[in-house]
Amino acid sequence: MPEKELNIRFQRAVDLASKMTQSSLPQDVQLRLYAYYKQATFGTIDYNISPNFDLRNAFKTNAWMQISHLSVEQAKELYIEAIDAIIKEEK
Repeated sequence: MPEKELNIRFQRAVDLASKMTQSSLPQDVQLRLYAYYKQATFGTIDYNISPNFDLRNAFKTNAWMQISHLSVEQAKELYIEAIDAIIKEEK
């Protein structure tokens, strides 16, 4: 798939996700979406512990680290698939 098309589909999924409420999604789904988004937009995590490292950030960092083997393109595809699945469940 051409990169431009993938980026358009990814941005559409991000726009749809931004309209969802956190309370409507289980925490494991939120973490998965967070990890896919971070990998898709920043690439592999540069792991370092900041002085403000708390439990919430530890979970987010762990989720991102678990998928750090994915390419940016793979992360975008998985993010799109996850958002599409959530939308289909809501219908």
